[in-house]
Amino acid sequence: MTGEKPSHPADDGTTGPAERVEIATPAVADGPDLYRITRDSGVLDVNSPYVYLLWCRDFAQTSVVARVDGVTVGFVIGYIRPDAPDTFVVWQVAVDASQRGGGVAGTLLARVLDRMLARGVRYLETTITPDNAASIKLFSALARKRAAELTVEELFPAELFPDAHEGEDLYRIGPFDGASTSVR
Repeated sequence: MTGEKPSHPADDGTTGPAERVEIATPAVADGPDLYRITRDSGVLDVNSPYVYLLWCRDFAQTSVVARVDGVTVGFVIGYIRPDAPDTFVVWQVAVDASQRGGGVAGTLLARVLDRMLARGVRYLETTITPDNAASIKLFSALARKRAAELTVEELFPAELFPDAHEGEDLYRIGPFDGASTSVR
């Protein structure tokens, strides 16, 4: 990784998914779109285009993309923690402005979590800045829908960042029972 922090969308995923959204495993060809969606959000930490290409190659099985009419409009990228193989870390969630508010983020998150539960994951972790109300709402809703415990603690205080960056709180959800209970 590039040392850049995970970040999340302006979409809280509280409404139903868009009618024509297809959820799929990312391909390397999706990398430029992941970069574009992140850059165009204006609020997410943008990794290099190379990182998104690598992510779509090396972590495709722990990530998902949303497409409308063949165009990538959203994604969740994550990984299983090497030192905690029962824990899935959501690195970044992003939805194109054209699709925000339609439940795409929530649908993507539910789909990738279902995939991870099938692989033995029992916990989901992500970091969120205290000012990111949409992400807090998205992950809190996931915990509520899955009837899973949500804990929050400071992980990376602001002074650890070399720029003017807020601290990141760790959101940990679980344990999940392994059964898929997502709402689609």
